[in-house]
Amino acid sequence: MIRKLLIANRGEIACRIIRTCRGMGITTVAVYADVDLHAPHVKLADEAIHIGAAPATESYLNIAVIIAAAQRTQADAIHPGYGFLAENADFAQAVAEAGIVFIGPSPAAIQAMGKKREAKLMLKEVPLVPGYQAEDQSDDTLINAAEEIGYPIMVKASAGGGGKGMRRVDTPAELPDALAAARREAAQAFGDDTLILEKFVQNPRHIEIQILGDTHGNVIALGERECSIQRRHQKIIEEAPSPAVDSDLRERMSAVAVKIGQQLDYVGAGTVEFLLDAGGNFYFMEMNTRLQVEHPVTEYVYNVDLVELQIAIAEGAMITDYANLQSQGHAIEVRIYAEDPGNEFLPSTGDIHLWNGDEIAALAHTRCDSGIQTHSSVTTHYDPMLAKLITYGETRKAAIRRMEYALRKLALLGLRHNIAFLRSVINHPDFTDGDLSTGFLDARPELMATVPPHPIHLIAAAIAQHQSQGAGAHWRNNPYAPIKTTFNYNGGSVEIALTPGKDILDYSVQIEDTVYQVHVIEQTNTQLTMTVDGHYQTINIAHTDATWWVHASGQTVALHWQTPLPLPGLRAAAAGSLRAPMPGQVVAVHVEVGQTVRADAVLIVLEAMKMEHRIRAPHAGTVEAIYFNAGDTVQADAILLDVTAE
Repeated sequence: MIRKLLIANRGEIACRIIRTCRGMGITTVAVYADVDLHAPHVKLADEAIHIGAAPATESYLNIAVIIAAAQRTQADAIHPGYGFLAENADFAQAVAEAGIVFIGPSPAAIQAMGKKREAKLMLKEVPLVPGYQAEDQSDDTLINAAEEIGYPIMVKASAGGGGKGMRRVDTPAELPDALAAARREAAQAFGDDTLILEKFVQNPRHIEIQILGDTHGNVIALGERECSIQRRHQKIIEEAPSPAVDSDLRERMSAVAVKIGQQLDYVGAGTVEFLLDAGGNFYFMEMNTRLQVEHPVTEYVYNVDLVELQIAIAEGAMITDYANLQSQGHAIEVRIYAEDPGNEFLPSTGDIHLWNGDEIAALAHTRCDSGIQTHSSVTTHYDPMLAKLITYGETRKAAIRRMEYALRKLALLGLRHNIAFLRSVINHPDFTDGDLSTGFLDARPELMATVPPHPIHLIAAAIAQHQSQGAGAHWRNNPYAPIKTTFNYNGGSVEIALTPGKDILDYSVQIEDTVYQVHVIEQTNTQLTMTVDGHYQTINIAHTDATWWVHASGQTVALHWQTPLPLPGLRAAAAGSLRAPMPGQVVAVHVEVGQTVRADAVLIVLEAMKMEHRIRAPHAGTVEAIYFNAGDTVQADAILLDVTAE
């Protein structure tokens, strides 16, 4: 019997496991790196052990220190969550050798499915996408294989998933650079740069089957999840059941997934992933030998707790009682990322000034799995996923409506994120109609466009800025002259004329040619309640230095106060200078001083948050200066190089 369990992870999945264990009466032990001392999972657990410095290699990926932490606290079991060591066969083996229960499959099963190439070679009677999985990894061999497969193709890292080390290649000319980039990214993420090639299936759906296996040889399937909405080959919206899968297709896909589990003598929770083409043909992609990020949608529709089942299986329980469960209703999950959809989904970092996830989780049929809180810091050390929002409905339409409402109310202030973007996706007519594919976003670039601030954002920021400076002084000195304030946002700028009224809480606000009458009802550090032309509204608002973060009308905007005092500036840069969009490390410099470059050419490649980011030329021109070399660490907004226009 498991009485004490250590969670070898952080963030929302650690919190999720801790909550399940509490309900089961199991004592929990959290582990934490330096930067996570005040993190929610540390506070939530019964005990917590420090395991090292912030870089994952020195803490969450350090097998020895995690096992030592379990031994020190006399934990009976270790749950790996997902990510980090969750699919590391050496870790599972080391846990077993230490006499500790590993909540997951055997090291042999992890090893077998851990590399896509070997997995596809060993499995029998499984439909596969045409491709190349052989051992020869030379560029010449891969180039010849790609010609035989036929373009377009997908280059994939054999050792992992999550979109890391994955590239679509449309022409032979693109392949050498794609191979080099995929190898670098795969080596950094998984410690293995082995690649496979696959034929690119046009506009497929990404469908996965949840399986469970017990120690008595039983393997069952708990339906499918639709995971087609992706960016950078990473899922961002998932749902169960899939609007494209009928009972016959579900039965056939589940049978293949169960067969794979049986071939592996699989124990625990696992997910078998498929591509589904427009003709109803499905192809095995990979198997994830762990709990998936998107597991809550299955939990909702099957009314189960998969973490509880994982623990029960590890204790020897049989899962045959769940073999005939039928799904009820519909569930949707969206992933909340610290990233900027309007800037190629570049990750963002910073301090969180406001997060109301717990408030949103109190809504009916709504769940928010989060590893953050107000005052948390988001750094470059870990994946930018911060939380998951899940809604349930008797129908898909009901689940979507609840999700839209929850996203509209969800406030995350202090850094750029994808919440408004997620709303735009689920509100798109093609999404509501269930017309989905992995190319959904590529075909609809307008969904990534940055939306300009609504007047309510500008009004709130101007009034909050004025109030923060001591509003009363203005009336005594000059009661009638307007105060002109300028805010910058997303490359734009707007001037606001703010005229206080006789009452200290009344304002006349002019934006361009429109004048609004505003009455402030209440202001706190994180909320501003006011009427705008009689429209009563409560707005979430927070600021740091000269930046105001405003959440209203389902959108969060960062407004940088420019006047009457200028923002604390960065050092002056010459025209054509290119800055680092985030802190990171330079992994490649593709140009030299004096070189002529075309517009959109890749100049420098940065690595941050486990992904590579390409800095491209904004115009054709000449490279005048390069300030960093491969291997150098750079800070956000550092000038990387100068390119003068032709």
